[in-house]
Amino acid sequence: MTGPLAPRFDVVVPTIGRPSLLTMLDALLAGPGPLPDQVLLVDDRKRRTPPLLAGRDLPSFVRVLPGRAIGPAAARNTGWRASSSPWVAFLDDDVVPPAGWREALAQDLSGLTDDVAASQGRIVVPLPPGRRPTDWERNVAGLETAQWATADLAYRRSALVAVGGFDERFPRAYREDADLGIRVTARGWRIVTGERHIDHPVRPADRWVSVRLQRGNADDPLMRALHGRDWRALAGVPRGRRPRHLAITASAVLGLGALLARRPRLAAIGGGMWLAGTAELAAARIAPGPRTPDEAVTMAASSAMIAPMATWHWLRGVVGVRSRVRLPRLTAPEAVLFDRDGTLVVDVPYNGDPAKVQAVPGAKAVLDSLRARRVPIGVVSNQSGVARGLLSEADVDAVNRRIEEVLGPFDHWEVCPHGPEDGCECRKPKPGMVLGAADALGVDPSAVLVIGDIGADVGAAHAAGARGILVPTPVTLPCEVELAPEVADSLEAAVSMAFGGLR
Repeated sequence: MTGPLAPRFDVVVPTIGRPSLLTMLDALLAGPGPLPDQVLLVDDRKRRTPPLLAGRDLPSFVRVLPGRAIGPAAARNTGWRASSSPWVAFLDDDVVPPAGWREALAQDLSGLTDDVAASQGRIVVPLPPGRRPTDWERNVAGLETAQWATADLAYRRSALVAVGGFDERFPRAYREDADLGIRVTARGWRIVTGERHIDHPVRPADRWVSVRLQRGNADDPLMRALHGRDWRALAGVPRGRRPRHLAITASAVLGLGALLARRPRLAAIGGGMWLAGTAELAAARIAPGPRTPDEAVTMAASSAMIAPMATWHWLRGVVGVRSRVRLPRLTAPEAVLFDRDGTLVVDVPYNGDPAKVQAVPGAKAVLDSLRARRVPIGVVSNQSGVARGLLSEADVDAVNRRIEEVLGPFDHWEVCPHGPEDGCECRKPKPGMVLGAADALGVDPSAVLVIGDIGADVGAAHAAGARGILVPTPVTLPCEVELAPEVADSLEAAVSMAFGGLR
């Protein structure tokens, strides 16, 4: 589907710089179908050297955004908040879009009713012909039946805004997509499956990959704490082998404890139970596979470690779940930007008179608390009165100086003197002022918090890849409150949400 009626979409790809990224990008840009408005590659490497895709001649609509290297949930948030199209298609950096994928995506998105928040593509995992798949290959092939997998999932941007995006308390590519799906469908939206598909090749892996995957068990207690004991049914996640893993681990602990206590009979019972449980697990993994000697050795060796590692990570998640639930869903910001009129000072339309400056109650205390934390603070303010001839830039500067006399100094000011018809990139909800302030303060836009009283303030934050919190006033429209992902009833509450409590 092409032409003016084709749904507009951006593509977001979090990446840790795998070589497969080039293959994915070439396949995405080739073939028929409408091009995305933007392809947003979020570089989530801890060390971003050399630059991602260095020397690669990329189309102008392909952008590389710096991630925070704290997991795919945060990387996807960085990507979609920098998007501007009605739909955001998430892809992984190790998938291969087949010819016609963009055309099929447009067809899938076309005509979806307003109650549909997302369209999921089918995931196809090519397996080697002529033999049974290995345990690792079967593990990857499980993506074919996974619910809400973000290897190919297009979300309506307004739905992401409404629920605040991915929960960054999930640091792994494991439960973060299920959590988002539960929150979206709990709001009454539907997630449907489209006709398109994506190829997901099996990456090479060593014999211990299944042991490392057990780290995901640490996220299950958080899922239960957030969504209740029925979270697996809500997310379509099978129960798995945890009861057996617990029993095998308990047997091993019993055997070792009895051995140290010099109780050989009890040690033999515990050791025998551990051996039987481990043998059953290994046999269950070997039976459907190629049954080669190397695969059998891999299954036997890794099966001896899977149960205790799964149990250890699950217990670690149980112990830490309370602190994780108390954490804000997003990490604490490194800088805070405020709208001026209606947020920090009482709104006087087109004010050019310093004598009319009146601080919003509590604003000084909030700003002082941030200064005490040594958090950089700034102001981003639309002043279209300059373009309308109602006041001069000197008038704006005089009012800003008075605000600093009342509220204290700010680390940076950004003022847009243009009108709505000027088409500038700085007037909110465009991201220019937020990006300029982030650059001046030396922080990544994704680590910036913007607080304002109207939808344009939150929109500018999201367009820049920052976090936005709305503090409504009588001029705030009901629809702006409804669409804002985070709403606070005061400046103090907004900052408390961001930092987990003021001190």
